[in-house]
Amino acid sequence: MASKRSLNARNLEALGAAALAELLLEVSSGQAVIQRRLRLALAAAEGASGAAQEVRKRLAAIDRARTFVGSARRPALLSDLEAQVQAITGPIAAEDPRGACELLLRFLEISGGVLARCSDGTGVVVGVFERAAGQLGPLALAAQLAPETLAEHAAELLLDNDHGQFDALVPALAEALGDGGLQRLEGCCRGHGARDGSRLLLQIAVARRDVEGYLGQFSAADLRRRAIAAGVAQVLLDNGRAAQALEILDGASADNPGRLDGTWLDSRLAVLEALERPAEAQEMRWQWFCRSLSIPHLRDYLRRLEAFEDGEAEERALQLAEQHPSRLLGLEFLVAWGALARAARLVLAQATAWDGEAYLLHSAAAERLSADHPLAATLLLRPMVWGALELGRSQRYRYAAEHLRSCDLLADRLDDWQGHPDHAAFVGRLQGRFGGRWGFWRLVEG
Repeated sequence: MASKRSLNARNLEALGAAALAELLLEVSSGQAVIQRRLRLALAAAEGASGAAQEVRKRLAAIDRARTFVGSARRPALLSDLEAQVQAITGPIAAEDPRGACELLLRFLEISGGVLARCSDGTGVVVGVFERAAGQLGPLALAAQLAPETLAEHAAELLLDNDHGQFDALVPALAEALGDGGLQRLEGCCRGHGARDGSRLLLQIAVARRDVEGYLGQFSAADLRRRAIAAGVAQVLLDNGRAAQALEILDGASADNPGRLDGTWLDSRLAVLEALERPAEAQEMRWQWFCRSLSIPHLRDYLRRLEAFEDGEAEERALQLAEQHPSRLLGLEFLVAWGALARAARLVLAQATAWDGEAYLLHSAAAERLSADHPLAATLLLRPMVWGALELGRSQRYRYAAEHLRSCDLLADRLDDWQGHPDHAAFVGRLQGRFGGRWGFWRLVEG
């Protein structure tokens, strides 16, 4: 049973309204964000009109602000923005959908100014506006907003989409706009300079299920590019035109014959399945796996095999990974697949080839191998230590010191070094070559 002192709703309710009110006043003193939330809650208690007035005032204040919002002040901004959206789509929308729709449009209109003065490397602030934009369609339906009016508002937002916050607005509004609204939206956007092939006009064509209009926005040269052909084929497939999708895909040439075209391949696989050509799709999956060692494609391949054939195919896949021209791809696959004994064998077979540059893979593989394959783990850790010192990468010394300590711990479990220098010999070589890297050795000793 939870303690009566635990911070949960039930225990706080037991304090009573008066005590909670006093506590809220105390904790909100000097806390502008909390005070605004409380004022908004009080306004909402009066009804939708009071809450709407409070939201409208706050949106105007946010829009007028010019102070740059760095990472330290970003959480307060996020809390403020979220509170406005919750009020609009919650209590206000429940009582006055049309007023809520007007406020949500106003909220979206201020997005450009907010994002322009905000540090948002993680995308959390733009995410608030993306989610709010996704709620505009249902709210417009509830408000029975005329499609033509909604189209004009949407056009204004889409033409001020500098931060990508409205990239998904057209699909979100498709139902509320209907075909007439979408036509109106297209006319507005073209009137403001949108051209064939733009993301916006392509999205509108898809939303209208206007396949011919969609295709007409691409030139023959466009369709010869695999990246474009893959997207076009998916639209054709979604509209029941799989045979045409295959023609588009097969007419596209590789932009770079040496590059892995995963998007094009996945689109072609989907088309082949739709055309009921599973044998071709299976062969394509296998050939792709042979090149890329893609686990999702191997799993799809194995899942479609007849009973008892998957074990033999998996064995072939594991052997191929061990012998793959890219040892890094082979190691990554074997570790991720859980074939740790084979991964260890690959590491030992190419012991002198690991250079430690792929340090994320080396670290992850060493961690997985350390339990049952300490020598293989050691041979992956050593190059990262040596490489950091040889190149003088002082920013990596801390990690290199940790790797060396891990090697020390692994050495306690090793009796047979299989011709490789033992830990003491390796440390001696490090000291002889890099004894002057005092910053590194201090970290090791620490």
